[in-house]
Amino acid sequence: MSAGLLAILLAVGWVAVTGTFTLPNLLLGVLVAIFVIFLLRHRLQRPLPFRRVVAIIWLIAFFIRELLLSAIDVARLAVAPRLRARLEPAIIAFPLTVESDAEITLLANLITLTPGTLTLDISADHRLLYVHALTLGSREALIRSLANGLERRVIEVFR
Repeated sequence: MSAGLLAILLAVGWVAVTGTFTLPNLLLGVLVAIFVIFLLRHRLQRPLPFRRVVAIIWLIAFFIRELLLSAIDVARLAVAPRLRARLEPAIIAFPLTVESDAEITLLANLITLTPGTLTLDISADHRLLYVHALTLGSREALIRSLANGLERRVIEVFR
């Protein structure tokens, strides 16, 4: 994809995300897009391998599925009688398999964006991610779910 086409797509994405369809906002989107392309120019010179594009699509699809299922679970929890009796909040230490800062950041943000979970902190050695869960049935089950779900797909995207 050419840099010009990418700048246009990013600018249109900017306008869509901000929700302000004005010429000044579009121009600001173009400036932001040019700045982003400048920062990532060394990565944009080679096309993404097909395998990585497929992994990105699978990650997005998996995250949307998890987002919807989690939202439904949290909504059920919120409208159910005796809310306090159903809550089992807990903080767990999730052992990380991901290694790079980009992988850790993406995983932490995806966990936070999923209703019912929140990334709180990362250990100093970057081996543990501290995650708050609204309801915790089993610590091992949550760790297994995160490792086999989001973390595995993040690894597939980056490696």
